[in-house]
Amino acid sequence: MAGYHLQALDGEIRYLIVGTKNWWPGKKVLVSPQWIERVSWEESKVFINLSRDTIKESPEYTEESLPTRDYEIRLHDHYDRKGYWINELAAV
Repeated sequence: MAGYHLQALDGEIRYLIVGTKNWWPGKKVLVSPQWIERVSWEESKVFINLSRDTIKESPEYTEESLPTRDYEIRLHDHYDRKGYWINELAAV
């Protein structure tokens, strides 16, 4: 999946909700599908180049509201990743 975009019928999916309950109870965080390195169907694992601590310290996601741009900026800054909106702004 490295380098691929996750495309739904009606548009691109920007984030996957990751539940950390198997190693950090009760917290959900967002991860971009673009950050996935590979998927092992045999092992039932998704590999991402982020440490557990980095994911654990990520801004928490709650399902009560959609992510705001301020949240996305904090999220991308935390992961030290360029935001998808940078490319959108460059095209304007």
